[in-house]
Amino acid sequence: MKSFFRLVLLALVLLVVALVSALTAMRLAIHGHEVAIPDLVGKSPAAARMMAEQSGLEMNVERQYYSLTVPEGKILSQLPPAGSRVRRGWQVRVAESLGPQRVEIPNVLGQSERVANINIRRRGLDVGAIAQMRLPDTPEGQVLAQAPPPNASGISAPKISLLVTAPAPPQALVMPSFIGQPLGTVTQVLQAAGLRLGTVTPAPPLEGSAPATPQSPVSAPTPASIIVSQNPAAGEKVVVGAVVNFGVR
Repeated sequence: MKSFFRLVLLALVLLVVALVSALTAMRLAIHGHEVAIPDLVGKSPAAARMMAEQSGLEMNVERQYYSLTVPEGKILSQLPPAGSRVRRGWQVRVAESLGPQRVEIPNVLGQSERVANINIRRRGLDVGAIAQMRLPDTPEGQVLAQAPPPNASGISAPKISLLVTAPAPPQALVMPSFIGQPLGTVTQVLQAAGLRLGTVTPAPPLEGSAPATPQSPVSAPTPASIIVSQNPAAGEKVVVGAVVNFGVR
C-alpha cells in the first residue's frame, strides 16, 4: 500500500515538473521573439528606418508637424515609445518635424471651396477636414470658417480645416394623379414641375375586349393617349428631377 502511494506521489511530482518546464519553454519562446523599440526621435527618416529594420521592425511616417525644438526633417515623436518591447515585425509610427512654422495661414473666408483649396495648396499647406452646414441665402460651397484662423502662428500641423455651406436639399413634391388625362398635356405639366417623363407603355387590353394580334398590333403611345396607370403613384413624395412612368391606352 505504501509503495502505491509513493508511486502516485512520484507521478504527481513528475507531472508538476513537466507543466513548469512546458510553461517556461513557452514563455522563453514568446519572449524570444520580442525586441526593444529603439529611440528614433531626432534621427532622419532614413536612419530611423534603418535602425527599425535592424531590430526586425517596420517604420511608417504618418504625420508631419511644426516644431521649435526638433530640426526640420528629423523624427519628432514615435509610437510605441523607445524601450517598449514588441514582437518582431511590429510597425512603429512616427511623426516628422517640419521645423518652425514659416508659412503664413491664408484667409480663405468667403471663397468657394475650390478656390480655397487652390490657395491653401499654393502655400504648401494641405486641406484637412471639410464640414458642411446649411445656411439660408448663402451660395453652395462657400467657406464659412477655417481652422487655424487667418494669419495664425504657433500651429502644429500644416493643414487647414474648412466649414462650407452645404447644398440645399432637393425640393419635395407630392405626386398628383394623372389617371384619365391625355399624355401630351401631362408631359407639359411634368416639365413645368421639374419632373421627367420616363417609360410610356401601352396598357394591356381591357377584360372582354379583343386581344391584339399581329394583324392588329397595339398602337404606339401618342399625345392623345389616355393615362391609365402611373409610377410613382398619386400621393407619394418625390423630389425635383424624379422620373415618372405611365401606362396608356
